[in-house]
Amino acid sequence: MNWLPRVGMAGVVAVLIGMSGPAQAQQMKDAPAMAKPGQTRAQQLMGDVAPKLAELTDNVLFGDVWERPGLSKRDRSLVTISALITMNRPDQLRSHLALARQNGVTETEIVEVITHLAFYTGWPNAVSAVAVAREVFAKK
Repeated sequence: MNWLPRVGMAGVVAVLIGMSGPAQAQQMKDAPAMAKPGQTRAQQLMGDVAPKLAELTDNVLFGDVWERPGLSKRDRSLVTISALITMNRPDQLRSHLALARQNGVTETEIVEVITHLAFYTGWPNAVSAVAVAREVFAKK
């Protein structure tokens, strides 16, 4: 779980609690002011309002699900970005594309996923994902 601070859990948490767009942006902007030493990103983002959800995020999602040996983190990233593209969640996709790259998914593979999903989830979802990917790839 030591990779969480590096990947910016705001987008991950936003997926879990259904935030997107301006609400997520404002929450992410406010989070550092709420930060206390030793808090996880989930605790910073929602622990004051939904402490159990923050605990589940830390312990179940990232402490268990992402650590299970049945899928590699690379494969989990592919599944996650596919789901986010399918649901047209560009704000959350941003952080998961960065995480996918850290987990070994190449830019070429990400583009192939987006192109493939265009035929199953719709052109608008794919076009939105391309815009997010362009932004993430530029931040190398």
